[in-house]
Amino acid sequence: MPTRTADAEWRGNLREGDGTMSFGSGAFSGAFSFASRFEQGTGTNPEELIAAAHAGCFSMAFANMLSEAGYTPESVRTTANITLEVTDDGPAITRSALETEGTVPGIDEAEFQSLAEQAKAGCPVSGALGAIEIQLEARLV
Repeated sequence: MPTRTADAEWRGNLREGDGTMSFGSGAFSGAFSFASRFEQGTGTNPEELIAAAHAGCFSMAFANMLSEAGYTPESVRTTANITLEVTDDGPAITRSALETEGTVPGIDEAEFQSLAEQAKAGCPVSGALGAIEIQLEARLV
């Protein structure tokens, strides 16, 4: 299996500095700042990138679970909401809430929900985030 890379550079102090992050593949490069991370400023942040990774990983894992169970998913669309909170130990990622919709002909609601839970547990990014709460809301459309 390949090793994936990303780079980040921060310039200056925490509140007034700025930085850039980029994927090793060249598919993304973006600016980030204190305001984009802890307030509502322009730019990306590490938590947004974790959310993208979790949504993408879960969608693929769920599609695979559905396929292995004999279904052909037309689509699996997932949003991951990462929560960054200030704790007694400082800022911490405390939760990833997944919201997914699947269009899967022939499946019933109970099996859809069961396979969604299995995908949540089997997704490698869920495993990497194992120290936090991971919520799932799955809708069959």
